[in-house]
Amino acid sequence: MMTTKMAASIMEHGEDAFRKMFKFYKRRNPPPDFSEVINFSKPCNDKVFNCELNSTPISEEDVSKAGLRPVTDWKAFGLHGYPGFIFISNPFLPGSQQYWVKQCLKIYPQKPNVCNLDMHMSSVETENIWERSIDVIRRKGCGKREAKTLLEKLRWVTLGYHYDWNSKTYSPDHYTPFPKELHSLSHRVAAACGFPGFNAEAGILNYYRSDSSLGIHVDESELDHTRPLLSFSFGQTSVFLLGGTKREERPTAMFMHSGDIMVMSGPSRLLYHAVPCIVPAPAGNVLPPCMGQRPEAQDDDIIQSVSEEDWEVCSWYLQTSRVNVTVRQVLGSGQDFPGAQASHLSSCEKSEEETPKNMKRKSKSGYERDT
Repeated sequence: MMTTKMAASIMEHGEDAFRKMFKFYKRRNPPPDFSEVINFSKPCNDKVFNCELNSTPISEEDVSKAGLRPVTDWKAFGLHGYPGFIFISNPFLPGSQQYWVKQCLKIYPQKPNVCNLDMHMSSVETENIWERSIDVIRRKGCGKREAKTLLEKLRWVTLGYHYDWNSKTYSPDHYTPFPKELHSLSHRVAAACGFPGFNAEAGILNYYRSDSSLGIHVDESELDHTRPLLSFSFGQTSVFLLGGTKREERPTAMFMHSGDIMVMSGPSRLLYHAVPCIVPAPAGNVLPPCMGQRPEAQDDDIIQSVSEEDWEVCSWYLQTSRVNVTVRQVLGSGQDFPGAQASHLSSCEKSEEETPKNMKRKSKSGYERDT
């Protein structure tokens, strides 16, 4: 258990403050005590306050097409000491998360998008990750022992402007069309949070197994920091640590449950953060309850029904895993890349449309991955 004495000890160690808390929640034996972790599904912490969102820019019909409840029904919170940070507790309609999970596992890893497997495998070998994995996964679902599939080896996928893990930059020369449906979802969430002009230009999907973590970092590679960073969580619960502008500041721990959305904007846009652990699922309840319902999609909805065959694979994967999607706007209005040529797509046109596994980057701007 993290006692007051332990917390004081962490504060005394300067720049080790964040790292010490990261290690505390990452450890497995003995397992950490989660009693001081904020649970926004049952908020009862002095740091937490209710946040009022703006439902004017988007209609109830618009948000429902993306699988979201009416904005007036969203439960949004802020944290004292973290201006610009917004936590939205699962605003998704019953069953609609299934669609987004399927997109993350079946559609977004497809070429021409980039994934960690491309770092040490040929493009031919990393094509059709889903199709190359599903038969083995179905046998595993029947209790058979098999080697790890490509889907289980997936650690990250990049969308839109593809993040360069070596130079820690984006480039107009390394771009593929950003998924329209994810752009629509992000645009609606950003508008409700006070950013109606948000343009989703880059995405990073992180795939967490039960023993995965994401190290301490700041997302600062985007050229425009006035636009928010959006984070969508699906699957098993994780602990998220939100710190300050310096690593000696003690972070705040909170749970991210399936369907939860975080928005980091303003002063909170460039804060240190990390994911030290995935929380073991309760015995007898391997899938989050919100995943058990089937979506009721209409023909003109963004979300569509997921076949039973596809959901069989997705649900098996989620029993021990979590998927996180972060969406960013790279360029400000009228902004261009330094020295960029005019040949690449305009921001308007685009809107229509971690290095290898076990990576561990200790730079301020790069992702660390401890698995």
